[in-house]
Amino acid sequence: MELIGERWSLMILRELMLGPRRFTDLRASLPGLSAKILTERLASLEAVGALTREELPPPAASKVYALTRWAYAAEPAIQELGRWAAMHSGHDPTLPLSPVSLMLSLRTMFDPAKAAGLRATIGFDVRGEQFVADMADGALPIRRGDAREGQAVLRAPDAPVLAALFYADVPAATLERDAGLVIEGDRDLAMRFASIFELPEKLA
Repeated sequence: MELIGERWSLMILRELMLGPRRFTDLRASLPGLSAKILTERLASLEAVGALTREELPPPAASKVYALTRWAYAAEPAIQELGRWAAMHSGHDPTLPLSPVSLMLSLRTMFDPAKAAGLRATIGFDVRGEQFVADMADGALPIRRGDAREGQAVLRAPDAPVLAALFYADVPAATLERDAGLVIEGDRDLAMRFASIFELPEKLA
């Protein structure tokens, strides 16, 4: 906590867990974080060896922030903090969260026993950010990529729409009618995939 315990630092690491991002992307994903504080936190995280600055090759030619190997190793700690938070009775899975937060929550709440014998490639398009989950052998790696790679694709205007599907037992038909959810490809596989995630028991 002495290294990354400043306010916003852990959330910045979280937002970089699925790949490098631009300064403007980080600000958009963390409402309430000012440009001044973000600049300060990025500098402190770079100073302790948690991230580096890189430049993407043309035609992008954008400067991005990327985690170091050491920082990527913090994902299990971030997952366990998320699991711990979900054990509180005040936890609401439908509150605002970023697309990356949703993807990491899936990795956190993934139940390998429920997924036994199931192989699936699921694409996600959440608020314009695209990801691919390649589930196999009781593991759920998720990466940035073209959502159309998926056997099924889940598209939503924001992450809470999918959180309601995965964690709040809101029927897919309701979300399609009222919240902008779109399911493409193998619908049965998408529903089977959604059923393997479960929030932990409440302890407080």
